[in-house]
Amino acid sequence: MRLNHLDFHVPDIAATADFFICHFGLKLKDMRGQNGLAILEDDTGLEIVLSHAIAKFGTADQVEMGRQTYHIGFILPERADVDAVHAGLAAAGADLSGPPAAMRGGWLFYCTAPGNILVEIGCRPG
Repeated sequence: MRLNHLDFHVPDIAATADFFICHFGLKLKDMRGQNGLAILEDDTGLEIVLSHAIAKFGTADQVEMGRQTYHIGFILPERADVDAVHAGLAAAGADLSGPPAAMRGGWLFYCTAPGNILVEIGCRPG
């Protein structure tokens, strides 16, 4: 069994999709409707689905809740790769936790993507 997809509820699907495509190299697999649902894919086939909160399931997005209840992480091979992603995000004016730093045995930093999604970007020595 392998993880197939993650579905994040966000208020602005297009903005969140653009952020992940631009900064994390995800590819747009499908966009349904005007800002209705986006399916992004990484190079291993894992899908990130961006959709609106579904009222019948009692859900809300993290912007509505005003909290970050989870985070997702991207792992890179080298410290220089982490630094390069940080530089690109900083140049784009992204909401960053600070510069990359040594934490929990790795080199990493956090940023907040549109939709109030906390993202960890790091590398771990082999």
